[in-house]
Amino acid sequence: MWSIFDFFDTIFRVNDQAKQALQEIIREKTYSKNEIIQAIGSRCRTIYFVKSGGARIFYYKDGTDITEHFAFDNDLIVRAESLFTGNPTSKGIQAIDATRMLAIDSEKLFHLYDQHHDLERLFRLIFEREYVNTVKRLESLQFKSAKERYLELLDTTDFVQKIPLKYIASYLGITPVSLSRIRAGID
Repeated sequence: MWSIFDFFDTIFRVNDQAKQALQEIIREKTYSKNEIIQAIGSRCRTIYFVKSGGARIFYYKDGTDITEHFAFDNDLIVRAESLFTGNPTSKGIQAIDATRMLAIDSEKLFHLYDQHHDLERLFRLIFEREYVNTVKRLESLQFKSAKERYLELLDTTDFVQKIPLKYIASYLGITPVSLSRIRAGID
């Protein structure tokens, strides 16, 4: 199964029984370009890892589509505020391009925690890492220029060329016109 366990091993190595139990609840899913993976207003019950392609978390503010997060190869994508509270969320997940993901049913995973403490530790470390990434993103929005944020995104992935400019602009917190100016200045 792809390199998900190689990836997990870079975070925390679980024992073989825990690995087998986790493998049994992982499902591969394929989404087409622009397909909604989780709808706005739904409850998040699945943890996704991008195998190939890309996805985004988005919401609407005053009728404007805003991108909050991008996920590319080996990235986690989850609406954590809904996953941990069980409440519906005002955010959705959408495939940016043809995307393959590994999906883990959160309820089944959380039940495995009691039997396999290795899994609980692995996912605690994964979620801590994502929390730190969220804090870094907020700090980036507060302290870095739009150009610096755009250059950081370019360093993150080669997938940027496939992302619609309006998604990138909203992610950076700028208008598409400002993004065009930034791109013209670095080409």
